[in-house]
Amino acid sequence: MSAPKRIKRAISGWVVLNKPYDMTSTQAVGKVRWLFSAAKAGHAGTLDPLATGILPIALGEATKAVPQVQDGTKIYSFAIQWGSATTTDDAEGSVVATSDVRPHEAALLAVLPSFTGTILQRPPIFSALKIDGERAYDLARAGEAVELAPREIDVDDIVLVSHGSEHSVLEVTCSKGTYVRSLARDIAEALGTRGHVSMLHRAAVGPFNDADALTIEQLEALDIGERDALLKSVSAGFTDLPEIRLDAQQANAVRHGNAVLLTGAGSPVSLDECWVSFKGEVLATGWVEFGQFKCRRVFN
Repeated sequence: MSAPKRIKRAISGWVVLNKPYDMTSTQAVGKVRWLFSAAKAGHAGTLDPLATGILPIALGEATKAVPQVQDGTKIYSFAIQWGSATTTDDAEGSVVATSDVRPHEAALLAVLPSFTGTILQRPPIFSALKIDGERAYDLARAGEAVELAPREIDVDDIVLVSHGSEHSVLEVTCSKGTYVRSLARDIAEALGTRGHVSMLHRAAVGPFNDADALTIEQLEALDIGERDALLKSVSAGFTDLPEIRLDAQQANAVRHGNAVLLTGAGSPVSLDECWVSFKGEVLATGWVEFGQFKCRRVFN
C-alpha cells in the first residue's frame, strides 16, 4: 500500500536555515516545505551548492515579504585559495590559470579599500544571470563563450580575518547582487596572482543571521508542533523597515487594498517603503505619499 498523501497546510512564517554544503537552495526549500507540510514556500536569495549558511525560507504569507529580505544587507565569510583560478571562480571548477605569487598580509590589507564602496564587478560566467533568456551557467556548460558586463555593487566593508601563504579568510558586508567568487578572483588579480573561493559561508541576510539559524538535522529531530513553535513571524522579515500601526477603520480599508490617510501626531508624510499592522498583524507593505499609505502587497 502507498503512503497516505500529506495534507498541505496554510502555515506562514520564516525558517532561517543554515543550508548545508552540497545542497542547492531549491532542494533546501523542498526539504523544509516537506517537513512543515507547507502549501507554499520560497527562499530569499540563492546560495551556491558549495556555500553554507543563512538561507531564509518563507512559508505561506511570508513569501510576499521575500523581496524586502532579499534586498537586505548580506555578510559573508570566505576563503581565497591563492595560486589558481578556476572556470567557476570556486573549488568546483577546473583550474584555468596558476601563479607562484603568494601575497603578503600587508599587500592584501593595502588593496582591500579599493574593493569597498560602489564598485564595478564582472559576474562569474557560471552564474544564474540571463543572456538572451538563457542562464549564463547553462551557456558556459555547453561550451559557449559567455560575456557578462560589469555591474555596480555596494561593498560596505571587507575585513581580513586570517592570512596564510596558501589561503586567507575574509569577511565582507555587501549589497544584493554581489558575487563573492568574483570578489576573490579580482582581489587575487589586483595582487598580481590568481585565486578562487575555497570556502563560502553566508552569515547574515537582512534581519536574519547565524544566531537565528537552524539545521536540517535539528528540524528533522522535532515533531511538527515543535517545528511550528520555532517559526519566526511574517513580520520578522520587516525589522529593517518602518512600521505604521493602524486603527480598525484604516485596517479594514487596507485589507481591501485601499489607500488610507494617516492621522495623528508624528504620522509620516512621505516614505519610500514601509509596512502597516493592526494589533500586531501584518496587513500590507507599501509606501507613504502626501500623508497617505498606499498598498504594494496585501497580506491575508
